[in-house]
Amino acid sequence: MKKALLFCIPAVLLASSCSKLEDYDNVNPKAATSAPGTSLVSNAERMLSNTINTPDINSNPFRLYVQYWAETTYPDESQYIIDTRQINRNFWDPLYRDVLSDLNEGKKIIAADNLLNADVKANQLACIEVLEVYTWSVLVNTFGDVPYSAALNSDNLTPKYDDDKVIYADIIKRLDAAIASMKPSAAGLGTADLYYSGSMTRWVKFANSLKLRLAMTIADDDPAASKTLAQSAAADLSQLISSNADNAKLTYLAAAPNTNPLWVSLIQSGRADFVGANTFIDKLNAWSDPRIDEFFKPVAGQTTFKGGTYGAPNAYANNSAPGAMLENPTFAGTLMNYAEVEFLLAEAKERGYTIGGTAAAHYEAGVTASITEWGGTAAEATTYLAQPTVAYGGSGSGATFQEKIGIQKWVALYNNPVESWKEWRRLDYPKLTKPAQAISEIPLRLPYPTTEANLNGPNYKAASAAIGGDVVTTRVFWDKK
Repeated sequence: MKKALLFCIPAVLLASSCSKLEDYDNVNPKAATSAPGTSLVSNAERMLSNTINTPDINSNPFRLYVQYWAETTYPDESQYIIDTRQINRNFWDPLYRDVLSDLNEGKKIIAADNLLNADVKANQLACIEVLEVYTWSVLVNTFGDVPYSAALNSDNLTPKYDDDKVIYADIIKRLDAAIASMKPSAAGLGTADLYYSGSMTRWVKFANSLKLRLAMTIADDDPAASKTLAQSAAADLSQLISSNADNAKLTYLAAAPNTNPLWVSLIQSGRADFVGANTFIDKLNAWSDPRIDEFFKPVAGQTTFKGGTYGAPNAYANNSAPGAMLENPTFAGTLMNYAEVEFLLAEAKERGYTIGGTAAAHYEAGVTASITEWGGTAAEATTYLAQPTVAYGGSGSGATFQEKIGIQKWVALYNNPVESWKEWRRLDYPKLTKPAQAISEIPLRLPYPTTEANLNGPNYKAASAAIGGDVVTTRVFWDKK
């Protein structure tokens, strides 16, 4: 076979400087030489959902931190041991490498496509902005100060860290601009959109709901800015996620590698690592919560539900394992749901913001939305809400709105542990206590990955000093005592 190859030294590294490569056997002439921008968005959506929803103890310990689950043989993560498995790195890396980097590259490709309809391009870029804002907020909520303005630049491998509050202010501006540029009558990401199948009407609702979430997140830090932002987001309640059909979620496929990561950990692994925590199941039992038989299975051979001791080893057979719904490979991964939005609106009303409806009505709608999302009925929700320990004005539902809303929101966010952990820190409810074997307090943030200390040392040290120490008890800017 003819080969006319002009090699340079070293050939592998400097092939681009060679003048001629003819009939190169290893080049597939049918293979794509570039990826469509929308395919990069698809991958980013998948990886974002995986990172938020996985129960893999190597990367996402938050179902344990908010005490939904307890562990069986190895309770390290329930005792807040982070470094052994590099949990912080395994949460950090996918968000930067597989979500933000793909979104950034997809944005460049879409922006450069001069054949794309202008309105469609505007919508695709707006959807990318919403996803980026969501991801940046998760990084800030988890770590505090993070590389932001200098990140995602291949020419700068040691980016500086930005102040967490400054990042929040900027992503809020970006989100506002994205919402303003959306054109619901035009197409969006089309079939590449794994969340809403290209529906821009629902992307508008998701974006406004995310804006409401960010507004309420900063409520204790900057009440005035929070009020203005929340009232803007909720000026028209129909433009928020307003039913479970609007939930921001990814419905997985039945075949690997596109199954729900819950199925991977609970079924495919062949392991029995998790049971419900007594902290959570005891509450569900006390309230006769209709979701308990979806959240968990009865103890083997019984009809009762029992939680394992949080923070200690537990016998799998003697406690309630995660429910069958979570073992379905096609079970959806949730980024934001209707119940959360209603609880946000209830809190906004309690804080005196000009929002339609009443706090009690939004609270009841949030509880009902969660129960029906998990397969329950409106009648079950009505019965549940009639209990004094659950009713918004009930004698046992809590003395403050933070307690009333915080506890029921904790239940409703069962399938979104990352957000549940954030809301527990922000609202300070439910009251959770660390186990006796814990090596620290319940983490209020994750420490920075060791790779940052090793490879981005000066900026890591500056960031650690700026936040008051790279430890789990340092608070993110919105987390007030």
